[in-house]
Amino acid sequence: MGGFGRYLAAALAARIASEGMGMAVVLLALERTGSAAHGAFVLTAWLAPHVLAAPLAGAAAARSRRPRLFHVGALAGFAAAVAALTALLGRAPVPLVLAVAVLGGSCGPMVTGGLSSLVTGLVAAGPGRDRAYGWDAATYNAAAVTAPAAVGLVTALGSAGPAMAVLAASGALAAVLAATLPYGGQGAGPAPDAPRAGLGAGLAALWRVRELRAVTSATTLAFVGIGSLTTVSVLLATELGSPGGGGVLMTAFAVGALGGSLTLGRVTSVAPDRLVRWALAGTGVALAAAAFAPSMAVTAVLFALAGICDGPLLTATLRIRSEYAPDGARTQVFTLGAGLKLTAASAGAALVGIAAGAPAAALLTGIAALLLAAALLHALTSPRGPARPARAGSTGSTGSTGSTGPSAGSATTAAGRRTPEGP
Repeated sequence: MGGFGRYLAAALAARIASEGMGMAVVLLALERTGSAAHGAFVLTAWLAPHVLAAPLAGAAAARSRRPRLFHVGALAGFAAAVAALTALLGRAPVPLVLAVAVLGGSCGPMVTGGLSSLVTGLVAAGPGRDRAYGWDAATYNAAAVTAPAAVGLVTALGSAGPAMAVLAASGALAAVLAATLPYGGQGAGPAPDAPRAGLGAGLAALWRVRELRAVTSATTLAFVGIGSLTTVSVLLATELGSPGGGGVLMTAFAVGALGGSLTLGRVTSVAPDRLVRWALAGTGVALAAAAFAPSMAVTAVLFALAGICDGPLLTATLRIRSEYAPDGARTQVFTLGAGLKLTAASAGAALVGIAAGAPAAALLTGIAALLLAAALLHALTSPRGPARPARAGSTGSTGSTGSTGPSAGSATTAAGRRTPEGP
């Protein structure tokens, strides 16, 4: 298995562990304490550190002289926290359990954006790298499909404890596979004479580079809606006369997203900024139609269509981050972007909890409106005209970046648009 193949295996294993936590923690808490709310508090402690830890993790990864040790250590810490929660949840004092959850959640940004930032050093610039980001995005969607199903199956056959243990083992496998990756390529650790990026370098790049600012603001707004989709799907299925159908709708969305990332997400002849707008608008339109669907079957088809439209969004986002992030702040840009989206999703889940008494169709229409607004926001904030010639982005200790064009080694250069050639 080549370096990128091992990367995909590591990413899939890590993201299965991450995606399964939401369901497994709640099921384990309910099994041991009789209270799902206890699990919700632990899950909140797990998710809360993501946005705060993201810039710190990104800066530490960029400055590390031993990137292999840093990435493997982060993944091992993630797996160890899952294993510890398996043993402690419902048995140990609550403050200790919450502290373990916070520590494990602090490793979360390296499972998402931190891992994705390694693709730059594994695949040469060009259409091949764009396709590589399509495969990377597919690992998120594949994990979203398989992790809840695996947790549900293991819990049904035994209990939630073994299901959590499976997630811990998956995280440990990711750490082992990550140890075998080559870290000597571009983006794997700083060059000896490179300027050291400050803690604010990633945030500065997200604000000052218009391409990064546009995609980050648009996807963050969109994920306020996406974060509430699971709860709304349960409410919608109940109103349609199928109380257990929320899982069917979300599975249809996840399967559609996986298909979209493997097909539309691998189209490199379309500029990633245009793909972002199409994905957001298409997902919004499909969900708006689903709000008025007359039956569960039609609703499931429309959810699958929304997933197909959503599939290329992550691929396009990763391509933009790779092309325009300054070299010294690339990992920070990836981890911080992922942290902002996850925080927005958490906020969306909280908002729909407050408005849960409203008709489900109205809530789903609101989600669709947020996605369409995100598409409009991206259109308004994206720079006009062709990309400027590539320059090596430099990030100093203050976090400033001297480039708004593609970073060095990106797939977009002054020579012109990408063509669908290459591996």
